[in-house]
Amino acid sequence: MIPLRDTAPRYSTPFVTVGLILTNILVFFYQLTLDPYSLQHFVWEYGVVPLRFAHFVAGDVGVEAGLAPFFTHMFMHGGFIHLLGNVWFLWIFGDNLEDQLGHFKYLAFYLLCGLAAAFAQTFLTLGSRIPSIGASGAIAGVMGGYLVLFPGARVLTIVPFFLLFTVEIPAVVILLYWLVVQVGSGLASLGTASVQDQGGVAWWAHVGGFVAGLVLVKLMGRRREVRRYYHW
Repeated sequence: MIPLRDTAPRYSTPFVTVGLILTNILVFFYQLTLDPYSLQHFVWEYGVVPLRFAHFVAGDVGVEAGLAPFFTHMFMHGGFIHLLGNVWFLWIFGDNLEDQLGHFKYLAFYLLCGLAAAFAQTFLTLGSRIPSIGASGAIAGVMGGYLVLFPGARVLTIVPFFLLFTVEIPAVVILLYWLVVQVGSGLASLGTASVQDQGGVAWWAHVGGFVAGLVLVKLMGRRREVRRYYHW
């Protein structure tokens, strides 16, 4: 299923969402300018490496190397499809959340969800030497917040079934289905390889970010009442 747009109205310009999207795109373009060795060093230095965090806790690594990547990793991506998928979901779900939380609280919400996602992935793969990068954990938090505030919204979605066709699906169905896939994939990944050698999708970052979004959106509150039913 590929979401195209939602039916939830917004009443303000999503400056922060647009800024986050542009920042991710600019960082990705910078990555494209690097040669393979420099790119590898860039990802290692600014991505979250669970084993490096373990050394930080043990006092063997400084604060800059041990903690700064928990912020910087969420603006980096491993390829064009990785970037496109993230910014697309951020645009669909983020503008409405920003409208309800307000610009400043929304930015804080986004960053906190990204941090929660990174810590969840780190603690569940603590011996891994594989850097984690990408905005998907923070965006998972946005999706969790959207689920709380806009469960009655509908999402126009492309559904592949022999031929491609579009259908409006309740946001709660899409988001809970997505969460079940992440949890299931995360559980399956625990038994496929040792955490030191395991790469691929950071499933637990998605789950951690989503759960953080569910909680934080309640704690932060919103600045206007949300309409529970939406029409084109």
